[in-house]
Amino acid sequence: MNVPQNPALGKVPCTIITGFLGAGKTTLVRHLLENAGGKRLAVLVNEFGDLGFDGSFIAGCGIEGCSEEDIVELPNGCICCTVADDFVPALEKLLDRPNPPQHILIETSGLALPKPLVQAFNWPAIRSRVTVDGVIAVVDGPAVAEGQFADDPEALKAQAAQDQSVDHDNPLEEVFEDQILCADLILLNKSDLVDAEGRERVKAEIAEHLPKAIKVVETAHGKVEPALIIGLGAAAEADLAARPSHHGEGEDHDHDDFDSIALPLAEATSPEELVARLAKAAEAEGVLRLKGFAAVPGKRMRLVVQGVGRRIGHHYDRAWEADEARDGRLVVIGLKGFDRQAVEAALKG
Repeated sequence: MNVPQNPALGKVPCTIITGFLGAGKTTLVRHLLENAGGKRLAVLVNEFGDLGFDGSFIAGCGIEGCSEEDIVELPNGCICCTVADDFVPALEKLLDRPNPPQHILIETSGLALPKPLVQAFNWPAIRSRVTVDGVIAVVDGPAVAEGQFADDPEALKAQAAQDQSVDHDNPLEEVFEDQILCADLILLNKSDLVDAEGRERVKAEIAEHLPKAIKVVETAHGKVEPALIIGLGAAAEADLAARPSHHGEGEDHDHDDFDSIALPLAEATSPEELVARLAKAAEAEGVLRLKGFAAVPGKRMRLVVQGVGRRIGHHYDRAWEADEARDGRLVVIGLKGFDRQAVEAALKG
């Protein structure tokens, strides 16, 4: 009897975690690390902007069994755009360790399209060693419920019909669609912040973008049973045709749609005072995402701040090192040409 061979057999499985800015990807990764059940996990983090924040957020969290060498950061760029220079060597470095990981989690930038990254797993240098176990798209439930990332499709169609010269593309919606179209599983995160009617409305909106039935799982704070995510066996790199994209085969997306800046963040009088300044900054035209850290007088811990839309969260993550300058930093990500002056004015209070 001829038994079909599993093309992923013997390869190290990798889970790609995609999702829009502030959806909760890093929180999900931390949850998976904290509940690894003895499995050797490694994390490859990609961040858009000059400050590699998410990697330090994971590495400094004190998770048992997770050392700093298990966290590989690729800051200031998109891994799907720098496959040969950054992504492939980073994977090879993990795989060549004396005690290589049993599973690799890859957290993409919120602005990345996942399909080119899945395609990269067919590169000769790595295709015999790794496989895409699954693509997980994390969706920010409250943001989608508020219509943050999609225009009225009927209005767009009407506008396009009236004037073919009008540029009616929405880069945010395009990124969002490409992320869920590539997914094997969609996590509707922050579902505790949306009522039942709102959750059903978001699910219906997601379904409208999908040509096939993809399971949508409601989560809060990224807490989900790891077995639901790890071990899907999707071999996504061999299943590219079933993952449609706005962009053609081998075609890259244009990061010129977005800008990011890194700014110094002065010591905060209190967390509440800082949040008020950041909320004002988030209202600046074109701003999508804020994240960073700051010092608070009398506190030995570093205050982490993150925001998407008008929602600003904060918590203390780790102690400042004895020889470390207590200098705060903030990354601001927005649409091309966002109002930087308004952001800087808001930060100054």
